[in-house]
Parts: sequence; C-alpha cells; structure tokens
Amino acid sequence: MSTTTAPLRVRPFSDTHVVTLLAPAVLGVVVIGLWQLWVKAFDIDPFIVPSPSSIGSEFWDNRSSIWHGSLGTGRNALLGLLIGAVVGIVAALLAHAFRFLDLMAAPVVAALSVVPIVALAPALYTMFGAAANTARVVVAVLTVVIPVYLNTLRGLRQVKPVHRELMRVYAAPKSFVARAVTLPTASPYVFTGLRIGSSLAVISALIAEYFGGPVDGLGKAITTAAASSNYPLAWAYVLGSILLGLVFYVVTLLIELRVARHSLPSSSTV
Repeated sequence: MSTTTAPLRVRPFSDTHVVTLLAPAVLGVVVIGLWQLWVKAFDIDPFIVPSPSSIGSEFWDNRSSIWHGSLGTGRNALLGLLIGAVVGIVAALLAHAFRFLDLMAAPVVAALSVVPIVALAPALYTMFGAAANTARVVVAVLTVVIPVYLNTLRGLRQVKPVHRELMRVYAAPKSFVARAVTLPTASPYVFTGLRIGSSLAVISALIAEYFGGPVDGLGKAITTAAASSNYPLAWAYVLGSILLGLVFYVVTLLIELRVARHSLPSSSTV
C-alpha cells in the first residue's frame, strides 16, 4: 500500500507574477495616451471619436446614472446567465445520457446558434410586452445556452474509456462515478462555457435594449445620448458597459478558480 498525491495544478492569484498583471495595465495606459494625443493633434470632432479625457469627465459626472443603468442591464444579464447555464448544463447531461436526445438536439442547437438578436428582440417585445424586461432576459438566455451546452457536452465526453471500465470493474455506483470521474473531467469545459456565456449575456442584454422596453439599461442610455449628439456621454455609457462585462467575466473566473482549488484531490490510497 502506498500513498500518492496527484493534485491538479491551479495557480492562485498570490502566485501570479507582477508582470502578468502589470503588462496589460501598461498597454492600456499607452493606448489611452496615444488616443488622447491623436484626438488633440488632429482636432478630431467628438462625433467621430471623443477624447478619453472627455469620456472620463462624462463618466464621473454621470456616475450615478451609469450605476443605475448598470444595475438594470446587469440584472437582466445575470438572470439570463443563470437560467441559460442551468438549461444548458441539464440539456447536456440529458444529451450525454441519451443518444437519441443528442441527435434530436443537434439541429435545434445549430439553428439557435445563428439566430440574429437584432431580429429576435423586436419579436420578443411583441410577445412579452414592451413594458417588461422579459424579452431581454429571454435573449440573454438563448445566447448563453449554446456555449454552455456545447462545452458541457464536450466535457462529459472527455472521460477516458479506461476510467469508465475501471469504475465498472469495481462496481462503483453511478453517483460515485459522476462525482469522482465525470464531473471533475467536465468541470473545466463547463466553466469555459460559463465564461463565454457571462460576456455574451451582457452583450445580448445591451443589444436587446436598443429595440425597446423599459428605459433602465445602459443600451437605452447609449442610444439616447447618441440621439442627442452627446457623444462623450454615449462613450461614457459604453465604458460602463465594458466594466459591467468585465465584472461578469472576472466573477465567473474567480468562482472557477475557487471551485477548482476545493476540488483538488489531496491523496489516494493504491
């Protein structure tokens, strides 16, 4: 009998090199500086490209409005992400367990993956009413389901046949096989789908706001500011949208890292 340790290598944030975090920050500062110099040197009109300083000023002056819009868009994106993730994961589990469901779902998934949001949103507003956020949530759900479903299904198929045969030889219960083999193998793929879906949820919720509904989101604020020719303000709302998308992505990544660290196998007896 011997004890072996085979932990999955997950690098925590404390081990991240300073250069890894510093390099993109320096690049961002350089790009913003060149942007500012370019606008000032060539006297670019604000309706073409506003300067970063004017965008930053509008962002600060309208921070309460941007925060309110971020809450509205973020709420719809979060609901779409959660519902889409549950539907996508459950559908992938069923498709993995039953081959005929996988074959039946393939054309549906292919059709959903090419549905244009710009055409879908107005139709959903007609169905659910323009006074509710239901259409925006549905758009976010449909956008999230596809990457979560495809990545989860791929992860479930990554379990090696030798591992399945070993579990069968030991007469391991299905619940143990799922917990010890299937889920650890599939979890990286599931979180890949969630990270993709987290960004898509924000994007789809923003786009859906362009076509109607309540006026409590960043997408509606962008169109209103642009229609009134206040382009620095419109770009300030765009900056708020970018930050909102980054928050969704980073939170999903932090959850992934925490789940991965807690799922590390400490030791096994052979």
